[in-house]
Amino acid sequence: MPVGNNEVTDTVSNKRETAVKPLYSIDEKPPLLVAIPLAFQHVFAAFSGIVAVPLVVGGAIGLPVEDISFLVSATLFVSGIVTIMQTRGVGPIGARIPVVMGTDFTFVGPSISVGSAMGLPAVFGATVAGSFIEIVLSRFLGSLRKLFPPVVTGTVVTLIGLTIIPVAADWAAGGNGSPDYGSLGNLGLAAAVLVTVMILNQWGKGFFRSGSILIGIIAGYIMAWPLGLLDPAAISSASWIAIPSPLKLGMEFRLSAILAFVAAYIVTTVETVGDLLAVGEASGCKVTGDHLKRGILADGVGSFIAGFFSAGPNTSFSQNVGIIPITGVASRFVVILAGLILVVTGLFPKVGALVAIMPGPVLGGAGIIMFGMIAATGIRMYSKAVFSRRNMLIIALSLGTGMAVVVRPGILSRLPESIQTIFSSGITTGSMVAIILNLILPKD
Repeated sequence: MPVGNNEVTDTVSNKRETAVKPLYSIDEKPPLLVAIPLAFQHVFAAFSGIVAVPLVVGGAIGLPVEDISFLVSATLFVSGIVTIMQTRGVGPIGARIPVVMGTDFTFVGPSISVGSAMGLPAVFGATVAGSFIEIVLSRFLGSLRKLFPPVVTGTVVTLIGLTIIPVAADWAAGGNGSPDYGSLGNLGLAAAVLVTVMILNQWGKGFFRSGSILIGIIAGYIMAWPLGLLDPAAISSASWIAIPSPLKLGMEFRLSAILAFVAAYIVTTVETVGDLLAVGEASGCKVTGDHLKRGILADGVGSFIAGFFSAGPNTSFSQNVGIIPITGVASRFVVILAGLILVVTGLFPKVGALVAIMPGPVLGGAGIIMFGMIAATGIRMYSKAVFSRRNMLIIALSLGTGMAVVVRPGILSRLPESIQTIFSSGITTGSMVAIILNLILPKD
C-alpha cells in the first residue's frame, strides 16, 4: 500500500525521536547498583583532564610535591561539588542537566604566567574576581538563545567533538611526548578498548550496552597489566586522606592578574554554551535560554567557590558529553553520583591514584568513540537547518576557521597574547564566526 507524504514525514519524525530517546531520561533514576558503575564512566572520562591542570601549573611554577598534591585534591573536591550544583540545581544556579564540571586547559596559560610572576595567591584571587564575568554574562544569555539556530548550534557541537579528537589520539598513542608514542603496543591496546566498546554498544543488552565504556576501560586495565603499563607504586605513595582547607594557599587580588583571566573566562563561557546545547541534544531535552542562564551562572559561582578552596576556575567538560549518546544514559542522578565520587577522590587521594594510573591508550580508545560521537551529534543537529547556500557558507567558514587554529596553532603566534588566548580555542573561533555570519548574512 503506498505511503502518503504525511505518513513518510511522520515515519521519519518517529525514527528521529526514537534515535534520540535515551535509555534513562534526564529525570529517571537507574537502580543504585547500576547507577554507580555508570557514574564511574563519567569519572574516568573527566579525571585525567581535571588533574592535568593542577599538575601542569604546579610543575611549571616549581611548586613542591606536597603543594601539587594538595592542588590536585582540592581540584577534584571542588569539581565534584560544582558538578552536583550544576546537575541537581541550587535555587537559580545550575542548568539541571547532566553536565560534569572541572578546570579547563584554557586557564593553564594565564595561571602559569600569573603564578610565576605573582605567586599562587594572585591566581586564586583572579579566579574569584574573574568568576563575576560569567555571573554577569549569565544575566543576558537567556535572551541570547535566538543567536543559536540549528546552523549555529550544529557548528558549535560539531567543533567540540572535532577539536578534542586530537587529544584522544594522543592518549591512544601513549601520551604526547612519551618515548613510546605511537608504538604498536599502545595503538593495539587503544584499538582493543575501542573495539570492545563498539561491540558492547552495538550488540550488548541492558547494562552491557549502557556500561560499555566502563567495561571497555576495565578490559583495558586488565590487558595493560602484562604490558607493564600500570604503576601501582603511585597508589602506595598516595596519602590516605586530604581535607581541603579554604584559603590554605592564600589569596591576593591584583588587577593585572585579573585581566589575564578575562579572556579565558569569555572563552569558557562560549564553550559551556556549546556543551549545554550538546548535552540537551543527546539527552532529548530542549535547552532553553533559561537553561543557558542557569548553567553559566553555575560556572561563575563554581569558579568563585573554587578560588577559596585553592582550585582553578570551573567549567563544563566536553569529554563527558559523548558518553550520553553512546550509552543512552542521560540521567541526572548518575552524574550527581559522579560528582559525589569526585568529592570522595578529593578527600581520599589513594582512590584518585587508582584512577590516575589509567594508561593513556585505555582512555584514548574510549575517547575516540566519545569525542567522535559528540561531532556526530552536531552533524545530526544540522538536519534541523535548511541547507541553503547561505547556511552552507556559514558551516564552511566556521568549521574551516575553527579547525585551522587547532591543526595549525602557529597561525596565531605573531598576534598579541590576549588575542591568542581567545582564538586558540577552535570552539570559540568557529562559534564566533558562525554567530557573526548568522547575524550579518541576508537570509533571503
